[in-house]
Amino acid sequence: MAQKPSIPKGTRDFSPAEMVKRNYIFDTIKEVFRLYGFQPIETPAMENLSTLMGKYGEEGDKLLFKILNSGDFAGNVQDEVWTEKNSNKLTSKISEKGLRYDLTVPTARFVVQYQNEIVFPFKRYQIQPVWRADRPQKGRYREFYQCDVDVIGSNSLLNEVELVQIISDVFTRLKIETVVKINNRKILSGIAEVIGENSRIVDITVAIDKLDKIGLEKVNAELAEKGVSAEAIEKLQPILALKGNTAEKVSQLEQILATSEIGLKGVAEIKKLFGYLDNLQLNTEVELDLTLARGLNYYTGAIFEVKAKNAEMGSICGGGRYDDLTGIFGLPNVSGVGVSFGAERIYDVLLQANLFPQHSAETTKVLFVNFGEREEAYCLPVLAEIRKKGVNAEIFPDSAKMQKQMTYANRKNIPFVVLAGESEIRSEKFTLKNMETGEQTSVLPEELINILLQN
Repeated sequence: MAQKPSIPKGTRDFSPAEMVKRNYIFDTIKEVFRLYGFQPIETPAMENLSTLMGKYGEEGDKLLFKILNSGDFAGNVQDEVWTEKNSNKLTSKISEKGLRYDLTVPTARFVVQYQNEIVFPFKRYQIQPVWRADRPQKGRYREFYQCDVDVIGSNSLLNEVELVQIISDVFTRLKIETVVKINNRKILSGIAEVIGENSRIVDITVAIDKLDKIGLEKVNAELAEKGVSAEAIEKLQPILALKGNTAEKVSQLEQILATSEIGLKGVAEIKKLFGYLDNLQLNTEVELDLTLARGLNYYTGAIFEVKAKNAEMGSICGGGRYDDLTGIFGLPNVSGVGVSFGAERIYDVLLQANLFPQHSAETTKVLFVNFGEREEAYCLPVLAEIRKKGVNAEIFPDSAKMQKQMTYANRKNIPFVVLAGESEIRSEKFTLKNMETGEQTSVLPEELINILLQN
């Protein structure tokens, strides 16, 4: 009995119809990236484990897909290593490579490796799949795409401004209404300092980042569990509850963080960033959100998170400033900032809101019905001319029954069908059928081409 075909859990196949929708997202994002001077790079699916390990924390290391060494990978492993059952020690003996976990660490490796060949500030974008050995569940996959855009080698806040503009432009083109939440990790460091828990900045930011999901009471409980003092938690409450517009929040923060140098630096950066943004005509709402922390520890400045309005979905884009990510590969003090667009979540939002365009540049616009060899010979020169003009067109390969050919056109959502039988050949014309309205028109070859170009 033949084995039933399947794919690994947490991975997916995509049909032609789904790929048309996904490419619509990718193409839209790439067009905007290019408008701002970003250029594409690609990195290998696999990296050396020495590149990946230790960059994502203990939990991240556990989620890395390791690749077995080729050949007799077990032959050189001593018996005591097998019997010891120490996964880390065993992995180092049988695996030297792993699938990339994200695009940021490979980019940092790329920048250091090719530092003498690339132009700084290095403005790159990258749209590729990543892999995580996570537990598959709704909206979480083991293989998924990231759409990253970063500027590396510049401290200027103009880079943050442009990233917000890129976010606004992408979601305007996709017709998704969004709100961009912005904070600064220096402000969070300042808050930890003034409440007397400077050494617990990681625990505090990780807990605060969950505020929207689990609520204030559970955040406070998690902080206490991590060892944050009751006095510090009490001091934190009015900060998390700050109200007002950005200017009012900034004014209050300047007073709260008056004794924290790093905190005031963060406030100054936020003030300058919003000063730029206030003078731009953005199509997205932008707000200062002091509860925004983002979990990754390498962020050091501005941080961003984008939510879709009128959609039950987590963030669909996020990122921030990182001051020394390349330092882990031997190139210190190179600052970068970037954001990543979540293609899977954007897809779900567009699907829920029915925002995908009805026809895509990737789909066939016109099908020539095949009535036989004589009719094929009549259609082929015009079909070739239509394709030269950039119109996606095809001819049914067999002279099958009309019903079969029309069903083919319907199932592929082809908007136009061309019929050419004996009468059309005699009159040197074609019959063009609009599949949406059912209207049929007799046209000359040049008229046929013009109609297809206009629709």
